[in-house]
Amino acid sequence: MNLDFSQIAPSIPYILQGIGVTLKIVGVAAIIGFVIGILLALCKIGRFKGLKWFADIYTSIFRGTPLILQLLLIYYGTPQLFDIKVTAYTAAVLAFGFNSGAYISEIIRAGILAVDKGQLEASMALGIPYKKMMMDIVLPQALKNILPALMNEFITLTKESAIVTVIGVTDIMRRSYIVGGNTYRYFESLIFAGVIYYLMVIVLTLIGKAVEWRMRRSD
Repeated sequence: MNLDFSQIAPSIPYILQGIGVTLKIVGVAAIIGFVIGILLALCKIGRFKGLKWFADIYTSIFRGTPLILQLLLIYYGTPQLFDIKVTAYTAAVLAFGFNSGAYISEIIRAGILAVDKGQLEASMALGIPYKKMMMDIVLPQALKNILPALMNEFITLTKESAIVTVIGVTDIMRRSYIVGGNTYRYFESLIFAGVIYYLMVIVLTLIGKAVEWRMRRSD
């Protein structure tokens, strides 16, 4: 096997700089997705059919089409339709945020429905407003139950962020590809990128387990 990782050694710091780019995209997209997910989940369990239909259609579209298609439509389609230039970073954040929101909404909806109905009935009997009941009673309990699923979504988002390389974002994958082209050592540089993603997932998994353990301990 003709492997020589020493050829890419001088470029390792350059590839590692992509970690910050990746985490920045994933972090902002996760926040957007979480906010959208909560709003969609509330629409799905609400009484207004129009909002419920909107949430269901939104989820169906973003879960039923490839993420890379959504990314390309935002990056290339927005300037064409609205004459607004969208940077690669903005397109990545919006695409991942909108897509993640669809999946998170289903996770949160399931978590809300899993909360004991007796607590909802008791809250209504006490005259607690719906908004306050959801924010102070229902959602905190739901989040404890769905934390593993949310962390899994965050990990998936981290791995899928590699597709931003198609629009030129210099993340981990893009930088490793550039290094491979400069050194003619694609296998070594891509394997190194794979190791980085794997270690990131391991760290996120450990963080998720630590948070879950702490939340369960506080019960």
